[in-house]
Amino acid sequence: MLKLTPFHDRHVAAGGKMVDFAGYDLPVQFHGIIPEHTRVRSTVGVFDVSHMGRIEVRGKDALAFINRMTTNDAGKLAEYQAQYSVLCYPDGGIVDDLVVYRLPDCYFLVVNGANNEKDTAWLREHLSGDVRMDNITDTQAQLAIQGPKAEAVMQKICSIPLAPIGFYWAAHCEIAGVKGLVSRTGYTGEDGFEAYFPAASASRVWDAIFAAGKEFDIEPIGLGARDTLRMEMKMALYGNDIDKTTNPIEAGLSWVVALDKPEGFTGSDILKRVEEEKPTRRLVCLEMQDRSIARPHYQILAQGQPVGTVTSGTLSPSLNKGIALGYVKRQLTKAGTEVEIDIRGRRAAALIVKPPFYKNGSHRPN
Repeated sequence: MLKLTPFHDRHVAAGGKMVDFAGYDLPVQFHGIIPEHTRVRSTVGVFDVSHMGRIEVRGKDALAFINRMTTNDAGKLAEYQAQYSVLCYPDGGIVDDLVVYRLPDCYFLVVNGANNEKDTAWLREHLSGDVRMDNITDTQAQLAIQGPKAEAVMQKICSIPLAPIGFYWAAHCEIAGVKGLVSRTGYTGEDGFEAYFPAASASRVWDAIFAAGKEFDIEPIGLGARDTLRMEMKMALYGNDIDKTTNPIEAGLSWVVALDKPEGFTGSDILKRVEEEKPTRRLVCLEMQDRSIARPHYQILAQGQPVGTVTSGTLSPSLNKGIALGYVKRQLTKAGTEVEIDIRGRRAAALIVKPPFYKNGSHRPN
């Protein structure tokens, strides 16, 4: 039986087309992927991301544990700062990507919904010292309010000024009178917030957000537009672009791999070798040169020879052209390189381009 998020009744009432995603009954769209995508790029939209896994880690040795299990250096986090990171297997393959928050009383991990149980088991398996873990996914709700008008909407219902909160920073506050956490994070390339609060207050917060956003034509947004928005920013999707058979160096995530951590981390020995010897392949951005749409598992060719595989592909609503991510041999990763993609026996021209595909997002990096 599929799990339901605390907002399930709101999705059904809004006409959401519901699908099985990560074991949850979630809306793939409400009235169309393209208009929902455009809503987020132009004003503001709301994603129910309550299926994401939420894990609290406490104890005297919590930082040492997180630093041993993740690739980034959590020791550099200030209180209320967030950090994108990766969990790796000893062979450098990716267990999951995640966001790590340093909060006053704990470290707060947000992992992919489909990997929640796997990640929790993986972390528990490696617990040592004074560390306590609690998976609070079922008791907490999570919404992503994304778009250039997201701050204007959330400021109406949050008890603290939001403007001082920088990109990848968070704060505790009341959201529509409900105690919770807001962070300036997201998965769209637009300015926006993710809000965490008790599931028991889900309806109250949902209704307050939509009332506050009415003047900006706020809308609920489905999984379909979530995928096109993240694709335009070259944000990796676990299960497509990264998994246990890929490592963060070849996936272009070296910027979250702190190979200089003195104690190392799970997989660091292998990743140091990959970094020194250079990976044999890399994840690149591909723009189709005609109206073709590339899909996962399609073969990438150069001079008629297979050189890689597509991992994600879609029509970019913002660019009105086909875009894709895929792994190709390292020698072919330079922007401007011409390749072909085998689309069910027909070869379509594609060009390797610099990330991201969409360069006009409104997010505010510090």
